[in-house]
Amino acid sequence: MNLEPVVQNLVFGLFVGGLYGIAAVGLSLVFGVMKVLNVAHGALVMLGGYASFWIFTWYGIDPFAAILITAPLLFLLGFALHVGLFRFVTRLGEEAKIKNSLLISFGLTLVLENLAIKLWTADERAITTGYAGEGVTLAGVIFPYTRMGAFAVAVLAIALLHFFLNRSYAGKAIRATAEDWEAASLMGINVQRTYVVAFAIGTALAGVAGALVGVAYTIAPSIGLAWTLKALVVVVLAGMGSIVGAFGAGILLGEAEALSVYVFGSSYREVVGLVLFLLVLLLRPQGLFGRR
Repeated sequence: MNLEPVVQNLVFGLFVGGLYGIAAVGLSLVFGVMKVLNVAHGALVMLGGYASFWIFTWYGIDPFAAILITAPLLFLLGFALHVGLFRFVTRLGEEAKIKNSLLISFGLTLVLENLAIKLWTADERAITTGYAGEGVTLAGVIFPYTRMGAFAVAVLAIALLHFFLNRSYAGKAIRATAEDWEAASLMGINVQRTYVVAFAIGTALAGVAGALVGVAYTIAPSIGLAWTLKALVVVVLAGMGSIVGAFGAGILLGEAEALSVYVFGSSYREVVGLVLFLLVLLLRPQGLFGRR
């Protein structure tokens, strides 16, 4: 049996799963801390992709280096969106939070998508670097430079997030607020400020994901919905609010899709994600990494 195609699919599944993971982590962070379901997350990923594309096109800055610009820009956008829209939701009860955040973020998705079409048309765009299409071949298995770079950046972003949440005061405040916002408030934590920081970081992570998507795929105003759905599937697989677990769940989904392509063909790629989604909901509703 020739294992080379299997290994090649698993390698690509790992790289794609890394993108799923980094796209889902920001969504998971926002929900875990604020109990707000931001379905505009995919549209923010799309904006991150466009920001990286234009920085590369206008200034010739490598898309991986451009993340150092894209992430802060999306952080500021997340700050503005929270102050202008989502802070009014955080004062509601948990059920009302989810309902109202769904309505607000769905409307925001439509606004951002149509704004992107108005500004940049609906054409697909790609970030084509000098090393695009090149890679390393080991034992017959291809490792593209762009995919390896995207995966490495995704892992680095998750590591920095983990360090921030566990070692900094602001990160510990975010974790405490996610556990019990009332107790956190009694301990002197400014809960509303923590919400702003968490939402802005989640948006910045969407910007990082968008920049990496722009390197590995094409970007267009319509990609937002697809990436929101992927992120939601990954978040459910990991467990709602499981931040670092979302990255592992993203890799699991990427590998499952890669194997399904090899076994059943590319037409069944999307089906495997839905099957995993339903199985986890039935057998382990708290998610693979969530607590009972």
